[in-house]
Amino acid sequence: MAMRKSGGFWSREEVLALPEDGNRYELIDGELLVSPSPRGRHQIAVWELARLVDDYVRRYRVGRTGMAPADLDLGSRQVSQPDLFVSRAIDGRRPVEWDEYGIPILIAEVLSPSTERYDRIVKRARYQASGVAVYWIVDVEARLVETWGLGADSPLVQHHTLEWRPDPVLAPLVIDLRAYFDAAWAA
Repeated sequence: MAMRKSGGFWSREEVLALPEDGNRYELIDGELLVSPSPRGRHQIAVWELARLVDDYVRRYRVGRTGMAPADLDLGSRQVSQPDLFVSRAIDGRRPVEWDEYGIPILIAEVLSPSTERYDRIVKRARYQASGVAVYWIVDVEARLVETWGLGADSPLVQHHTLEWRPDPVLAPLVIDLRAYFDAAWAA
């Protein structure tokens, strides 16, 4: 759910001062996005994806994998809390504090009924405008991943295999989507 502040837009400082009440607060272009704590299935899908991505990121020393809650700035005084993100290493070391993360090279959002519109439209536009190289929209129900690149007008829809290559000299991360979705749906 989006909220406009009476009399204007929200600032990063105002959003960061909100209480920790179990909701996720994000600031996209002055608009406050409020979402409840995610459901269990959603978190399982995020954790399974994070495990696969983080193994790759660590093996190839790409940077650091992170998950919400986070207070990423995206270089434009936003407050972004993507489900999953990867930020590059800085001078050979992995970022630690939120202000060191910069613009992620990968962001993934797992769709939820309450956030689908924002993930597909509002956040996608902000991530692309901020320079996020790759944005994955993970649809657990449909068992597919939409891959958005910088400047893309439409996604590549992946049903079988998801590939990510953050550096052309590295071998790509290849995710078998059937195995991933099976793990996300495992009881």
